[in-house]
Amino acid sequence: MDAILDRALQGYNISTAEALILLQQRDPEDLAQIQATADLLRRQQSGDTVTYVINRNINFTNICEQHCSFCAFRRDEGDEGAFWLDSAQIQEKATDAVQRGATEICMQGGLNLQAKQGGASLPYYLQLVKTIKDKFPQLHLHAFSPQEIEFIARQDNLSFSYVISALQDAGVGSMPGTAAEVLDDAVRRIICPEKLDSATWLEIVGTAHRLGLPTTSTMLCGHIETASQQVLHLEKVRSLQQTAINNNYPARITEFILLPFVGQDAPAPLRSRVGRDQPILADTLLLTAVSRIFLGNLISNHQPSWVKLGLDGATEALKWGCNDIGGTLMEEHITTMAGAVGGSCQSVEDLQNAIRSLGRDYQQRDTIYRPLGVDKLAVIV
Repeated sequence: MDAILDRALQGYNISTAEALILLQQRDPEDLAQIQATADLLRRQQSGDTVTYVINRNINFTNICEQHCSFCAFRRDEGDEGAFWLDSAQIQEKATDAVQRGATEICMQGGLNLQAKQGGASLPYYLQLVKTIKDKFPQLHLHAFSPQEIEFIARQDNLSFSYVISALQDAGVGSMPGTAAEVLDDAVRRIICPEKLDSATWLEIVGTAHRLGLPTTSTMLCGHIETASQQVLHLEKVRSLQQTAINNNYPARITEFILLPFVGQDAPAPLRSRVGRDQPILADTLLLTAVSRIFLGNLISNHQPSWVKLGLDGATEALKWGCNDIGGTLMEEHITTMAGAVGGSCQSVEDLQNAIRSLGRDYQQRDTIYRPLGVDKLAVIV
């Protein structure tokens, strides 16, 4: 283990076998070494200033054709709790976000078969973009996961590149790297058998990079996947970023986010198989550290999920390799409906205070990690 950590500190990419060795450690002294290495690499690769973004989630519908076994958000049309926002509701939420200082709208939704205009899906999604960008052209629209791109392309018999280019032209500024779950099809056949497969997710994200659309990357962890499958997921993400770099694509992966499984109100079969309702913080922190060690040379921004871990857990993750604490969100439905205890909104002051509690500086950023405003120094009294 010492040799692996030394190689990482010398700037080498560790192998998947070496990452697996790190994930298998349980001795407290060994875990402390892994944490210290991840924290030092974070300092070298991203600096000591912790960033955050002022953003708002808009989930425009929870009506969805798919039935993922971890999802408590989806509904069928006509179900109690099913919703589908109209343009006025979306614009009202965007207006509220701007009044509260947001620079980003993160917009994703269920795969609603009725979401069409003129019999086609793409015009509906373009109209969603237009609803926000016509009134607030300054807002960065972080919108539509690879699964939504696949859905539009499948519904309208279009290529992925055509759909992505059309959304870019309409005003989409970046793509959320959600729907990745675990990039292992054996896992996907159990937890999300109707979703796009691993190769398609990678193809769509790679196409976005080639077309100049930045993306994020994620992993849904802490359910039925093994440590080996976690590491292979990290390897596929790292390889995807390396491809963008080698080919000099105009866009890259901007950040990596671990999304630990919350099962309290998830569908019963997976919840009972996993056997717990909330994430195990220690397991998430170790994977956080190994992700920094494995990906950090190529993806320098790592973010915890305060929605899933709570703000205290996310703050702790800043000691294990994360350099960003995420966004204000303003309203979060998907994880909250699964029974997460982290809440659905954080104020800017809450995020700043969490960062300040570690004695570190904070800095507002935009979606693609450019600094905004004046950075604030942590003052320790």
